Parts: sequence; C-alpha cells; structure tokens
Amino acid sequence: MIKANNIDSRTVLLLLIIAGMTFLGGLFITKVSTGAAFLTIAGLIIIVASFLNAEVALYMLIISMLLSPEFIVGGLGGGGTTAGRGATLRFDDILLVIIGFSWFLRTAIKKELGLFLRTPLNRPIAYYFVFCLIATLLGFMMGRVRGLTGFFFVLKYFEYFIVYFMVVNQLRDKRQIERFVAVMLIVCFIVCLVSIAQIPAGGRATAPFEGEMGEPNTLGGYLILMLSITLGLLLTYGAKRQKGLFAALTVFILVSLAATLSRSSWIALPPMLIVLIYFSKRKMVIVIPLIVIMVISPFILPHAVKERALFTFTQPRESGQMEIGGTKIDTSTSARLTSWKIVLTRDFIKHPILGYGVTGYTFLDAQYPRVLAETGLAGLVAFLFLLVATYRNALHTYRNTSDPLFSGLSLGYLAGFVAILVHAIGANTFIIVRIMEPFWFLTAIIIMIPTIEAEELKTKADSIMLEPAQKTR
Repeated sequence: MIKANNIDSRTVLLLLIIAGMTFLGGLFITKVSTGAAFLTIAGLIIIVASFLNAEVALYMLIISMLLSPEFIVGGLGGGGTTAGRGATLRFDDILLVIIGFSWFLRTAIKKELGLFLRTPLNRPIAYYFVFCLIATLLGFMMGRVRGLTGFFFVLKYFEYFIVYFMVVNQLRDKRQIERFVAVMLIVCFIVCLVSIAQIPAGGRATAPFEGEMGEPNTLGGYLILMLSITLGLLLTYGAKRQKGLFAALTVFILVSLAATLSRSSWIALPPMLIVLIYFSKRKMVIVIPLIVIMVISPFILPHAVKERALFTFTQPRESGQMEIGGTKIDTSTSARLTSWKIVLTRDFIKHPILGYGVTGYTFLDAQYPRVLAETGLAGLVAFLFLLVATYRNALHTYRNTSDPLFSGLSLGYLAGFVAILVHAIGANTFIIVRIMEPFWFLTAIIIMIPTIEAEELKTKADSIMLEPAQKTR
C-alpha cells in the first residue's frame, strides 16, 4: 500500500497535464486538418519529452538550428533575415517556443532549478534587451515602427538569449559538453555536404532549407564560427583519430566557405587565424600549413572564387559605385559604405539617444550602423558592453582552464568571436538566426566551463579526503 505523502507531486502534475492535453485533443482532433493534427500531436510529444529530459530538447534544438525550413512574416517581404525587413520565422522558432514552455513549466515545478541562473552576462543581456524594447515601443508610438515586424524582431532577440539561459541552466558536467559539441559538429558536416552538393549547379552555396532566395553570407558566417571551433579542438584536444576527423571537417568547411562566394566571410578569416596564432601554444601548427596554403592557393582556387575576390575592384562601371582614391568599388560594397555614411552623418543625429526603434529604420546590411540607427547611443553602448563582457569572460575561461577540451573550445570561441565581429561590418550577423543560435549555445558552454571545472575539482578533492577515512574503517 502506498502512503499518500510518498506520492511525487511532480508526477501527479505531469499526469494531469497529459490527461488535460488528451482531453483537449479529443475535443478538437476531428475539427482540424490532418496536417494540423499531426503538428499538434508532435508539439505535445516534444513538450512532454522536453519536460522529462531537457537535454534531449537541446539536442533537438541543435539539429533544427541549421536543418529546418524558414518563411517570412511581418508583411514586409524580403528573402531572409538579411534580405529585407520581414522577420524570418523558422521551425526551430516554433520548437524553441515549445521547449521554452516546457522549460518554464519544469522550473515552476522544480523551483530549485531556478529560472535564470546567475552568470556574468545576465546584466549586459538585460541592458541590451531593455533598450531594444524601449526604443521599439517609442518608435511604435511615434509611428516609425510597424508593430508586427518590430514585435517579431524583438522577440527573436529574446529568443537568442533564451537559448543561452536554457543551456546554462542545463549544463552539469564535461560529458554533456562533449555530447553537445559532437552533435553541433555532425550538423556542421551535414550542412557542408548540402553546400558542396550545390556547387555543380553553379551559383552560390547557401544553408539547407532557405528557399529560393538563400543567403550565402549567412552560411559563410556560420561556417566561420564552426571553423574556428573545429580548429581550436584540432590544436588541443583528442587522440589521433579525433584529430583526423577535425582535420577532415576543416577541409569540408573550407570548401563550403569558398562555395558561398561571401566576401564578408572571407574577410573574417585572417582575423580569426591571427587570434588562433596569438593565443595558441602551438603556433607553428597553424603557421606552417597556412604558409603552404597561401603559396599554392593561386593554383588550386576555382576561377569563380578568384573572380569574386577581385570583383570589389573589377566590376564594370555601373551607377551607384563609389570611388576611393581613384579606384571604383562595386555596387554592393558601395551600398554598405553609403549606408554607414548616411547613418553617421545624417539620420543618427535626428534620434541620437534611442534611435528609430527596431525595424523603424530602413534596411541596413551592416550590424553596427543598424544598432546605432535603431536603438541610438543607449542601445549601441549596451550592445558593445555585452560584446566586451562576452569577450572578457571567454578570455578568462581560456587562460584559466587546464582541460584540453575546454581549452580547445575557448580558444576556438575567441577566434570565432573576433571573426563574427569582422563579419558584422558587412552583415547583420548578430540578428541572423542561423549564426546567433549556435553562437549563444556556444557562449553558454564557454561561460559555464569555470563552474563545471570548479565542481569537478571539488568532487575529486572530496573523494580524495574520503579515501583515508574509508580505509581506516
């Protein structure tokens, strides 16, 4: 006979939730289409699975980051996050809402878990998000922001931070990190295969499921981030077999990166390599292969890559081209430079403190002037504060870890962080979902490494202290 006070209240609540969902499903299942019913059932399964095991939910999220379809909402058109002012909604957005709901439910029941674990980035994240929200609300009241699109973009900013907080709340030990990173690298390999498969058809490689109007620059930013992580691990972690896999993945990433024909991504490569060389303890492992690649690259690079690299200065004369020092610049680069000039010398002055609001300004394909135009000096300072705090904590992790895995991850993260800072000069890198979801997932891992290492050292110390006591018994 089971005593009433031994019944787990969490189990009872879960059973009640399942019973309620079953009842509601029975009421509405005959009134919706087969597709809607299937999606509803799948959503319910994900909610239950996420509630029972948050780690499984995070694996699903990692896979969906790059391997899920997308479509545009907000009524403003465009071809993706960087192609227009419509907000991009993807399957992983829906999945994140479902997983987030399950996470909130778990933390409500298991109050010892806490909702937002205290980390060094909590305050910078809060400042930036609050200024984005205030600037957008003000822009909406002044008629500069169209409510639906502004809402979706601000919601997406919050979504990235939710990824961060979900991961920091879930991480407990090194094995978890190994599993998460392994899944991320497998997803990257699949993305590379899809990208390379696009090469024979001509054109520029894009990420999977991006529709007719893909964004090669988005794929390039993601590949730069994952390349840095792979190289960091290659330099510090694993046996020969693992290093061989990292080296092979590096080759696949480089081929895919070349196929994007993304100049912003290529420009981010040198700073990334400089950071790796500067901080790495095995500098010659990078320098020697790099010299070899530079020597043979003119002979092995495809003609399309060479042509794209020179296109900045060799484009036939067209209207809209700028001239710098007597040299004409292609229209794409000219448009970016012009947007920087207009924001800094004309439009920023009109709303200097809080800007025009998120999506209250015309489309800009450059992160820093966009932040300045949309959220003003207040938002830009908060954004830079967040970036500085992120870099400092990543550097602290790298300098204070002795574990090869953690050292490789933090080294690669530092290099990738600098690379996407450069990438953001010519792209909206920090609001692109396919770059930011992996970035904030990795950021959570880097931030939690010192805590996990401290816990592991404490556990070892406690076990060493217990051994003499056990022997005397």
